[in-house]
Amino acid sequence: MSFLSVVHDRLYAWYQTNGRHDLPWRQTDDAYRIYLSEIMLQQTQVKTVLERFYFPFLKRFETLQSVAEAPLDDVLKAWEGLGYYTRAKNLHHTALTCQGVLPKTPEELGGLKGIGKSTAHAICAFAYRQALPILDANVKRVLCRYFALHVKNENVLWQKAWELLDTKRPFEYNQAMMDLGSMVCTSKNPTCNACPMKLTCQGKTNPESYPQSVKKPKIPIKKRFASVVIQEGKLGLIQRKERLLHGLWGFVQTDKKPEGRFLGIVRHTYSHFKLELEVFQPRYCGKALDGWFDEEAIASLALSTVDKKILRCWRSMMMKSIISNTD
Repeated sequence: MSFLSVVHDRLYAWYQTNGRHDLPWRQTDDAYRIYLSEIMLQQTQVKTVLERFYFPFLKRFETLQSVAEAPLDDVLKAWEGLGYYTRAKNLHHTALTCQGVLPKTPEELGGLKGIGKSTAHAICAFAYRQALPILDANVKRVLCRYFALHVKNENVLWQKAWELLDTKRPFEYNQAMMDLGSMVCTSKNPTCNACPMKLTCQGKTNPESYPQSVKKPKIPIKKRFASVVIQEGKLGLIQRKERLLHGLWGFVQTDKKPEGRFLGIVRHTYSHFKLELEVFQPRYCGKALDGWFDEEAIASLALSTVDKKILRCWRSMMMKSIISNTD
């Protein structure tokens, strides 16, 4: 028996005992459900996806065909709160492109919007049991430590991923590698003694050196202004054009301070910057608005988390005014 077979057998045995078998996307071979889990998990923790988003989205869109048949606004509304809305737009675009049926090769999948190489491999490995490695953040860390790689070079990591792949059990192998990175080979304080690959791991004596950490730049703070414009009891909104929030509805934001009533301050943290918004109810708005909505209608629109905070800020101030006037 080769040393690689020994590694595979130990990893497989560890996964059988310790793996997260109860995750719903591991209990199906439905390519759409696996694809949905993959894109939801790209920027979001497993716990958050499970508790708040995966099942409600599937209840609304049971199949990829149902995504294709729905307006983009409905898909964005179902994605509301999950963030990184480009993922939802790409999901809708992919559903339309492949007419509700995902292809079965990594090459064809990789040609669809928002599906990278690792996601394409994951769909093929998990839905179709094809012998392909995947390369998510956890697997990259495991590979860097196992092969003592200081730098996360994508080409080298793919080469090593192919080298270590268990071609007989690709489903279990890939799931085990992800779980190992999440549960044992963690970024800080890894528990190497519990690792099934410890005997042949080249980085076990100093695991946190692999890969070498890159100093993150200080997150800048952007200060802007938001306007809650009211006309005949309705709120004026725009439909966003920015890449990350394209298609969502929201309040006007500007760099220039509007004239009007100050309502409060809203703060939000993105991956690359922090946003601080002073919220005003201006006397007029110099920017063209795309629609006017009462609160009931707004509830049916897809709003970003920031715009929901602005809405809550306005509601809070309105409630204080009502209480003040009744005293």
